[in-house]
Amino acid sequence: MKKFMDKDFLLQTETAQMLYHQHAANQPIIDYHCHLVPSMVADDYQFRSLTEIWLGGDHYKWRAMRANGIDEKYCTGKDASDWEKFEKWAETVPYTMRNPLYHWTHLELKTGFGVEKLLSPRTAREIYEECTAKLQTPEYSARNLMRKYNVETVCTTDDPIDSLEHHIKTRNDGFEIKMLPTWRPDKAMAVENPAAFRSYVEILSEVSGVSISSFDDMIDALRKRQDFFVEQGCKLSDHGIEEFYAEDYTEEEIKDIFNKVYGGEELTHWEILQFKSAMLVIFAEMDWEKGWTQQFHYGVIRNNNTRMFNQSGADTGFDSVGTFLTAKALSKFLDTLDKQNKLAKTIIYNLNPSDNEMVATMIGNFQDGSVAGKIQFGSGWWFLDQKDGIEKQLNTLSVMGLLSRFVGMLTDSRSFLSYPRHEYFRRILCNLIGNDVENGLLPKEELNFLGQMVENISYYNAKNFFRF
Repeated sequence: MKKFMDKDFLLQTETAQMLYHQHAANQPIIDYHCHLVPSMVADDYQFRSLTEIWLGGDHYKWRAMRANGIDEKYCTGKDASDWEKFEKWAETVPYTMRNPLYHWTHLELKTGFGVEKLLSPRTAREIYEECTAKLQTPEYSARNLMRKYNVETVCTTDDPIDSLEHHIKTRNDGFEIKMLPTWRPDKAMAVENPAAFRSYVEILSEVSGVSISSFDDMIDALRKRQDFFVEQGCKLSDHGIEEFYAEDYTEEEIKDIFNKVYGGEELTHWEILQFKSAMLVIFAEMDWEKGWTQQFHYGVIRNNNTRMFNQSGADTGFDSVGTFLTAKALSKFLDTLDKQNKLAKTIIYNLNPSDNEMVATMIGNFQDGSVAGKIQFGSGWWFLDQKDGIEKQLNTLSVMGLLSRFVGMLTDSRSFLSYPRHEYFRRILCNLIGNDVENGLLPKEELNFLGQMVENISYYNAKNFFRF
């Protein structure tokens, strides 16, 4: 019987162990999509407790705690102390067995703090005090945690109206790890709420210095902000969408829709879809002009629980996998850009695993030989960034495309303790390949190539693809 989470955790064969320890384990981390708070990096933030760094903002843990019967005040509430919240998390952890949280929890304790005890109510106080004490030392500041995990580059997620002052400060400080912005312009196409849209456009006008009274003015303002993002090292965009939009429209229709919503009028459902379709194409063309990589995260239904949204706000654990018939729209969107030779490097992340084969085959339609793996099937995202979801994504990509050209894993996280997700991914990757070798599905004579393939997927493919 194997010991839980030993050095060969998730590695079932000798070949898998060799591939991981000799080729994957020591590769630097390129975290090309995350939600780190840039000010924490700029200020080299020191966390006050294990609860703050571990439970603050972690909707994965909050969902598990709620399912375990824990009151909301210990999740997003303001009245419970850090220790009380951690105590409730420790009470929940044994009940997360077979949930990825059980693996992530103990992997983060082990790699971050050197703690190999299992977290439970019995060990909670000891672990809390040991880790909280370490967090008070310079070795555990935000920047030093990034150094500890051998991070080379992170790409945060930033709105076009953001000042990027923290990115600038971090760079000017001479911090050797790159923290680059990512362009996330979702609010510039969120016309469902006219008042919120107008408010956003007014801020965009202010920060860009462009007086906005028409659709063309708004696009000019966005282009100015994109130029500013380029100056700060941005190389990627990201779009969080329910589904792909590819409705027919004319320029005049979009201009009229802008005037209508900017004037405070509610749009019809069809007008909303037209506007979103136009903005997706315009943003994609802007990305192509800048030589950026565009990312699309689609398939989530957000804020399902109205009562809890009103109480706790967005991103607190009330989102779920959606079911959308988006294949034809995705095809039309990509084809529209490809016909104009304006299709940028693209990564598509689906949240519903039933779309795996659709996405993996769709990307093959638009590979054009100009860049290896130009159109990417993104890594397992959100509810899918666990062992089963990662394996399904890797296997589908292997069958339908070229796994060897995959740009690998990311954290998609707000936590400075989430970097072990790269280790988790690398172990799963090596185990799949190692098992294939030992089962005679891949040639043992090609271990050198397979070792390089593992290194590429872990690090080099991303470094070369994004030109970091």
